[in-house]
Amino acid sequence: MKLGRLNHIGVATPSIPDSIAFWRDVMGATTIHEPFDMPEQGVKVCFVDTPNCQIELIEPLGADSPIAGFIAKNPAGGQHHLCFEVPDITQARAEFEGEGMRILGPTRIGAHGTPIFFLHPRDMGGVLTEIMETPK
Repeated sequence: MKLGRLNHIGVATPSIPDSIAFWRDVMGATTIHEPFDMPEQGVKVCFVDTPNCQIELIEPLGADSPIAGFIAKNPAGGQHHLCFEVPDITQARAEFEGEGMRILGPTRIGAHGTPIFFLHPRDMGGVLTEIMETPK
């Protein structure tokens, strides 16, 4: 396995506009991308650039969103996942499966337009981990 850089930290939020205000006004973020819906994943997404990675703000699109339960348990939101890049998503998936890691769902296209999959937190030191193919 050749693990690449930390691409982003996923932060679940009940309100992307409120989170944008926080990252802009409190944390000094100057590059905040336009929010967009990902209905196939049940979330609205907004990326905030930092000097060394991005913050991915994720808001549920409805009660059946995969992160709706997270927001119900954490009404103010909070850190949801870490995302690491790999050069080859198919090889990475095979290697994680070979190690007995539980992969949550199929490989699919993520918010950056590249293939992704998630690893179960119980197999990753308690951290939900997203693996994404390095954008070309």
